[in-house]
Amino acid sequence: MQIHLATGTGTGPTKLAAFDAALNSAGIANYNLLKLSSVIPPATEIIVHQRGAISSGNMPGKWGDRLYVVMAEERVHTPNVEAWSGIGWVQEKNSGKGLFVEHQGNSEHSVRRDIEQSLSALMKTRDVDFGEIQMQVVGITCKRTPVCALVVAVYQASDWENKSFLLE
Repeated sequence: MQIHLATGTGTGPTKLAAFDAALNSAGIANYNLLKLSSVIPPATEIIVHQRGAISSGNMPGKWGDRLYVVMAEERVHTPNVEAWSGIGWVQEKNSGKGLFVEHQGNSEHSVRRDIEQSLSALMKTRDVDFGEIQMQVVGITCKRTPVCALVVAVYQASDWENKSFLLE
């Protein structure tokens, strides 16, 4: 299995419009999003899209299908305030199983710190050390109009007849 990580930022006349612009920037605007908790199944490869968006050629399914995601998003409408979001993860090398955490806030530093502290605590709770913490973080500053920063981990798409599609 592959899970694809993408980032997006957007601006708009409302916080909702900024969120939609960020979804579009990440390449997932035309799906119905279903949020998952943060468990990475065994035998999973995490694919990080450095340019931000998952290319439309990689996206399965069609307009209106369900998209299963772990997502962090921050919306801001106050000028000169920053919006930051991030997803962090750890994975066991041999099995590929692991954990995601998602955080958002008004500074890159606080989002990164929260990701590190959460993943450390989750591993301690489970009495397992998955190793190095990895993360994808993105931010944007509000100038005049609302903004949104988001990071999304896409598991799979599913149509309304429950046929599932994996990303390639």
